[in-house]
Amino acid sequence: MKGPLSPGLAGTSALILGAGGLGSPAALALAASGVGRIGIVDDDAVDLSNLARQILHRTEDIGRAKVASGKERLLALAPKVEVRTYPVRLSDENAAEIIRGYGVVLDGSDNLAARLSMNDACVLEGRPLVTGGILRFFGQLMTVIPGKTPCYRCVFGALEGGREGPSCAEAGVFGAIAGIIGMAQAGEAVRILAGFAPAWAGKLATADFWKRKFGATKLKNDPSCPACGKLFRDNRDEEGLVHGSEPVFTN
Repeated sequence: MKGPLSPGLAGTSALILGAGGLGSPAALALAASGVGRIGIVDDDAVDLSNLARQILHRTEDIGRAKVASGKERLLALAPKVEVRTYPVRLSDENAAEIIRGYGVVLDGSDNLAARLSMNDACVLEGRPLVTGGILRFFGQLMTVIPGKTPCYRCVFGALEGGREGPSCAEAGVFGAIAGIIGMAQAGEAVRILAGFAPAWAGKLATADFWKRKFGATKLKNDPSCPACGKLFRDNRDEEGLVHGSEPVFTN
């Protein structure tokens, strides 16, 4: 491994939820950066419709488990990386156990329930979480540092049990957006693993490539949040909360 960051990253680890549109570029970037151990969680198989945005997989991988295809591709790129696979659907029951032992978690899952389960586990275990989402020409990114920033449930938890946003398969997505947001997630993870301050902690970064608009919203914690509220009971923000937005997903 060459490069100024590689020696320092060899002893670090990252877990990726979802080997799809976001997880694919993120995994490749982390492996190329020299991260020593990468975990991939996904219970799905490669489909032809995935290939336009899920660059971890190839045509000959159609029908294979995404975690198997992803592991093969990462080892071809970086033979010294340790790749652990979890061909399971993430839930409240297994999330905390899976994330233990990883230095940072990247969420590129395709449904709100999985995102909230991963968020809650990261808050409980004190693991930094970098979560991203895409839909059509739009992408978003936020970083959760448990105990220091609002968590994903603070921002989007009000939507639990209600209507979820449409999936990429239903609404479509510009494949290049997946690469941009996934790479941004990897960049944020590398900053954290290398000991630098995360760029998007406590902020929601948004990018609209159709309207050519980019923005960042400072997020406020929800003191009543069942996941992280206890950590902020004595630190209420008089400016109020930013939550209840429509999240976007990718697969």
